[in-house]
Amino acid sequence: MTAGPSRRYLRGTRGAGPAGAGGPVETEHDQRAERAGLLYGIAAYGIWGLFPLYWPLLEPAGAAEILAHRMVWSFVVVGLALLALRRWSWVRDLVRTPRRLGLVALAAGLITVNWGVYIWAVNAGHVVESSLGYFINPLVSIALGVLVLKERLRPAQWTAVGIAVLAVVVLAVGYGRLPWISLVLACTFGTYGLVKKKVNIGGLESLAAETAVQFLPALGYLLWLGTQGRSTFTSDGAGHAALLAATGVITAVPLVCFGAAAIRVPLSTLGLLQYLAPVFQFLLGVLYFHEAMPPERWVGFSLVWLALTILSWDGLRTARRSREALAAAAAAAAAAPAEPASASASEPASSSASASASVAVAEPAPSATASVVEPAPSAQPGR
Repeated sequence: MTAGPSRRYLRGTRGAGPAGAGGPVETEHDQRAERAGLLYGIAAYGIWGLFPLYWPLLEPAGAAEILAHRMVWSFVVVGLALLALRRWSWVRDLVRTPRRLGLVALAAGLITVNWGVYIWAVNAGHVVESSLGYFINPLVSIALGVLVLKERLRPAQWTAVGIAVLAVVVLAVGYGRLPWISLVLACTFGTYGLVKKKVNIGGLESLAAETAVQFLPALGYLLWLGTQGRSTFTSDGAGHAALLAATGVITAVPLVCFGAAAIRVPLSTLGLLQYLAPVFQFLLGVLYFHEAMPPERWVGFSLVWLALTILSWDGLRTARRSREALAAAAAAAAAAPAEPASASASEPASSSASASASVAVAEPAPSATASVVEPAPSAQPGR
């Protein structure tokens, strides 16, 4: 995922000389690629956002049966895709690393809970509360960065997290209980993303590894349902069976679109696109499923949106400053060979300053910020 943005930063400084001439350069091919990436990103998050329309089509199957079919058919679809692409070299490295295998198993467990709760919540009429879980997910990711990775937050990030906590309190009062569906979805998805960063394999590969862990238990459950006469796969017609089997396709397709977008558009754009999914889910819950939205719920959601606005503004500002610093460092590096050798020897302070600037540019921003601007690529199948 980092290859695309790195090329973009280099492209932005191409042509910059000592006199500052040239500025950002972007070819027509780059522009076409970015437009295509934007469409891929909209497709990925749009499909994830429209999932609430699909799960009710699978009734009378219960949430557990739907979840098991999603696991089985996702493994089949992703396995066939990797077989066609001949992308299996990662398996050898993975099985030779017990720690990474353990993390994959943990990720599989987290995504099982996430998928199961989400499917149940949608079919039980809690689409709006489900959307809240994905709205607050970036904020949960930041909290995990502080608690687990001991990261330091900027003031704007602390402000956003504080507003989000207030929003949860307001929504809890409105619901008469904690919004547990939202919290479970956000916490499992945020932790899943953190684990996936540790595993560090591609999106399709990670989904294949996780569904491989899920496959046998899920298949065993489906076979058991069949022996009990409770399976809807064989009893409710070919159309119903086809819809259950298609859960593998609808899981894999947006992931492929996301991967195509990630290498073509800036991370800041991708980070903003991630809000399309919960926005679509929220609108479906209110306008299509006609779920109740009393005043206190509107207040709670408004606070969440305010927190996300602050977070996005801070992330975009930080990304812009990083690009400017990188462009300045590249211009300084390009100008350095033109200076006389004696000048570099007689001005040690200047050299030290340049080195310090280079270190500052090279130091990555905290990953808590990246969770807002850079959604974890392999985390996305959780929707």
